Amino acid sequence: MSTTEMSHRQTRNEEMSQPIQQPPLEQPAGEIGMMAIDNGLTLRRLVAQPAGTSRGTVLLLHGFPETLLAWQKIVPALATDHEVHAFDWPGFGLSTRPPVDQFAYAPRDYAGVLKAYIAASGIDRSTLTIYATDIGALPALLLALEEPQTARSIIVGDFAPFDRPDHMSENLRKLKAAPSAGAVRDFMNTHRDELLAGIFWRGLPATAQYDIAGAFRDDMARSWSQNGMTVVDAFAQYYSHFTRDQDYFEAHLARLKTKVTVVWGEEDPFIRREMGIELAVRIGTEVKLLPGIGHYPHLQAPDQAVAEIRAAMG
Repeated sequence: MSTTEMSHRQTRNEEMSQPIQQPPLEQPAGEIGMMAIDNGLTLRRLVAQPAGTSRGTVLLLHGFPETLLAWQKIVPALATDHEVHAFDWPGFGLSTRPPVDQFAYAPRDYAGVLKAYIAASGIDRSTLTIYATDIGALPALLLALEEPQTARSIIVGDFAPFDRPDHMSENLRKLKAAPSAGAVRDFMNTHRDELLAGIFWRGLPATAQYDIAGAFRDDMARSWSQNGMTVVDAFAQYYSHFTRDQDYFEAHLARLKTKVTVVWGEEDPFIRREMGIELAVRIGTEVKLLPGIGHYPHLQAPDQAVAEIRAAMG
């Protein structure tokens, strides 16, 4: 699909999916601003500094359809003694959304963005812990394959490291196949409000549902479409290259030397826990399954997510 077609489709989607109200955004702890990295990309980022001496750096990598405000309940607890970073992936939030003929939005491309961000931010990689979920996880591991010293440790969860369709939800399987991907993308675009209203509780009983901050919800709605591209368009582009990059990761798994911890929502309805279990077995580590938790542990149980991050940092 051309950029012009994408723009025309999104214009229609925006007309059907305008938010009812948009109160001023509350800001999480830390400073939010824009940072230029390489290849003309600009990222919106958050940086929080501890009041005293920092014990290291934590970099938080969000998933779909999130923005950096997904971490607003996580950042204050980690920033008591660590420098904390987060950014919007290209295609999400207020970061750059270049045309697809200039940037593929593939896991491999996101790995390059991650590398560039760490370098541009001057982060000491020897004290860096990366916590990556959903679409953020495979890029972090792909980078670690090529550069084992990328981080002191990496925590991953609730993503698809391998091409295992049976462990993925139906819509995710369809996004990986060209004949069905377009229909899924268009449906998700035209049902933005329903998606944002329900995706975070999918598969959970009513007793396990939870609130997300209004500022975070509004940020996702405000930034849904920029420069003729929606977050779903970016997500679909990511998935169009997903199998290729999963296969590359699996074929070169023996090169993974960075310490990796696997943390998974036991009730994840999108990517089943068997995916996390297989990854842990293949890399010789244990998987920490979180009982009663779905696809978004950092939103459903932020205190527990902080505890798991601190435990993995050692």
